[in-house]
Amino acid sequence: MNNLMIRKSLLSLLGLVWASAASADRALNMPRGITELSAETYGLHMMVFWWCVAIGIVVFGVMIISLIKHRKSVGHEAATFSHSTTAEVVWTIIPCIILLIMAVPAAETMIRLEDSRNPDVSIVVTGYQWKWHYRYQDEDVEFYSSLAMPSVKARFKGSGVDPFSVENFLLEVDQPLVVPKGKKVRLLLTSNDVIHAWWVPELAIKKDAIPGIINEAWFTALETGTFRGQCAELCGKDHGYMPIVVEVVEEDAFQAWVSSRKDGGTRLAQVEN
Repeated sequence: MNNLMIRKSLLSLLGLVWASAASADRALNMPRGITELSAETYGLHMMVFWWCVAIGIVVFGVMIISLIKHRKSVGHEAATFSHSTTAEVVWTIIPCIILLIMAVPAAETMIRLEDSRNPDVSIVVTGYQWKWHYRYQDEDVEFYSSLAMPSVKARFKGSGVDPFSVENFLLEVDQPLVVPKGKKVRLLLTSNDVIHAWWVPELAIKKDAIPGIINEAWFTALETGTFRGQCAELCGKDHGYMPIVVEVVEEDAFQAWVSSRKDGGTRLAQVEN
């Protein structure tokens, strides 16, 4: 019975490894992102990770050495003392110091994450079943952003369209959110129906959009490009079909896009850096 359980466990482990290897573009770590705060968040994540690695090495190292060097079979006898005040003080003080080392920079970053004052661009983001609406507060620009038609056609059973032939399947929209590089962009997030969540990993933003509540987030993109995300809150049957696409462009290209929107344009077709 034990051998059967071991074989099942090994097969399950191999299955998980195979599934991970078969997943395209699967990252083992969080992305570094394209904003100052995403880089800081990544740095904090790695700092905590390496502290955990160091603690694990020390704890398991001492445990393994103790098991090997001080086992009964080589003549060692179990200690008879009940406790050590010195040891208790040491293993209380050291974790407190480590926690302070991690907590101070983490608190500073969290304060900055919530400081959305003095933005260059403010955008009201409203979640709908199942699309997003964007309204630029300082400009006469607003639009809905929905799943792009090639993905819409391919998602239906019996459509005759191979999903693998569709570029950015389920991650492309008809109208992306366009923002300028190097400018502070504030997002005011809410919902028109149920709870949604606006999530773009490269911006290190995942904020809930809740009916009747305004949540705030902000970012300053340091690179141009197209960055994709999705709704990260189960919001109904088409939850998986409301992607997010953010196009970060140079300031002059952004102003040209705003002008084109005011003139009736629909999308920034080409950006020249």
